[in-house]
Amino acid sequence: MLQNEKKQSFIELGKFLSQFSENDCKKNNNVLSNDLFFDDFIKLIHLSQSHNGWYTPEQVFFAIQSWAKALTEENINKWLLAYSFDSAHKNKNVALILAGNIPLVGFHDFLCVLITGHNVLVKTSSNDQHLLPFLAKYLIAINPDFANNITFVEGKLENFDAVIATGSNNTARYFEYYFKDKPSIIRKSRNSVAVLNGKETKEQLVALGEDIFRYFGLGCRNVSKLFVPEGYKFDAFFEAIFEYQDVIHYEKYANNYDYNKAVFLMSNFKLLDNGFLTLKEDISHASPISSVFYETYENIEDLKQRLQAESEQIQCIVSDNLLENSIPFGKTQSPELWDYADNVDTISFLLIT
Repeated sequence: MLQNEKKQSFIELGKFLSQFSENDCKKNNNVLSNDLFFDDFIKLIHLSQSHNGWYTPEQVFFAIQSWAKALTEENINKWLLAYSFDSAHKNKNVALILAGNIPLVGFHDFLCVLITGHNVLVKTSSNDQHLLPFLAKYLIAINPDFANNITFVEGKLENFDAVIATGSNNTARYFEYYFKDKPSIIRKSRNSVAVLNGKETKEQLVALGEDIFRYFGLGCRNVSKLFVPEGYKFDAFFEAIFEYQDVIHYEKYANNYDYNKAVFLMSNFKLLDNGFLTLKEDISHASPISSVFYETYENIEDLKQRLQAESEQIQCIVSDNLLENSIPFGKTQSPELWDYADNVDTISFLLIT
């Protein structure tokens, strides 16, 4: 398959996904294979919560729209322009072991393997077994050559040349041992942080709420830790995130809020609480669902050095340009194609594998 054919297939997938949004699913008769897939995809979106209780239609639609916006001809060309693709390189079998914490979390790895001309062997998470296989079927329908490149594996992974595996810190140790003889990218647990200086606007703090509450805080790109200057008052923060109060009406989130708050209180931890989110002063970056940890800082330069030293624990840093390469408020869950997990360039890895 030629490089342009692969690119065009994903552009067409982007057009297909662009039809599905929370407020309006509108069928476009110019989209390829729509008669076969449109209605079934709507059904799958609304069934997703029965497969994984965290996959509410709102969250699944958001993930779909994120990929629809990413998979445009302009974005794909801009992304791949940085690489040299040698059509003579030997196709390899690349195994993917995917997480399932948020909808389609493994799609970027799936895309990278196929766009570099390799075959992909996919082992999905038990928490996300339906969305990616559906999109794979769509790709095969519009380009049958992909049938030779895509395999979903239920049992043991075999006959692969390289692996990209995502899991917790505990499973990562197992992956590192099990795949020690294969080229690999092993991803561990990471969290995202926000750095505030007290000068943020209400609009920025409202956008920070998006970074905290999108996907109920389950993603590695979700902000789970705040760094604030000494003496910082959280009144403006709580006022801004009040817009997200409806999250407490979702039972799974509410159960986590009640449980984690009770655990904190029984341990005599001092909490700030607004009825749907607790703030706890804690040195850890990883906070439980419905809670955000925070620390105070005296000097921004000292904080920069600390965050650099802890970079392997951090996925994203959010701020109003307080730190170099930080992400604007509200953008953590809208990465570009060239924003690689853990800052590991997946395309470069696959081109030399």
